[in-house]
Amino acid sequence: MTSEQIKEILKTKKVGIAGCGGLGSNCAAALVRAGVVNLVIVDFDVVEESNLNRQFYFFDQVGLKKSPTLKENLLRINRGLDITVHDLRVTTGNVESLFGSCDVLVEAFDLADQKAMLIETVLDRMPEMPLVVGLGLAGWGRNEMIHYRRMGNIYICGDEISEVTEELPPLAPRVGIVACMQANTVVEILLK
Repeated sequence: MTSEQIKEILKTKKVGIAGCGGLGSNCAAALVRAGVVNLVIVDFDVVEESNLNRQFYFFDQVGLKKSPTLKENLLRINRGLDITVHDLRVTTGNVESLFGSCDVLVEAFDLADQKAMLIETVLDRMPEMPLVVGLGLAGWGRNEMIHYRRMGNIYICGDEISEVTEELPPLAPRVGIVACMQANTVVEILLK
């Protein structure tokens, strides 16, 4: 498949991203660079200085809301994007209305309970929706542990074990690897 053929397919697809932190912001940037132009991005949080070591934001954006700021940054990559932004928390009650029109959904939450909520809601209410999950990205090194696994319409990217702690923080290299693995998985799903 040529670059032009890939672009033609990807411009007809829509990708949802739940969470605009380390995984979501970097995955979105990789998807846009790959040719995805239609995105739905959802996050309720603000950019903090402590985010800058691993998220696709800049110092002058500290204090701004993540989802509209991510849209601004993505438009710097490609002015022709069609991005729908929601500045709110994803809940069981709004998953379908936020992401029902998407071809694939990326889970990019920090907290385990949020991840579980999204996975359970998609499995229960949107079982045909491909869901690309990031799981296990804390720390550094251990490249051989990072992998991809599919369970039905759930695609898991990460090492599936390393949780963020004070001694095992999320650092840019592993976060970026998992975010790009998620983006690569989304492209694979969309190109079939």
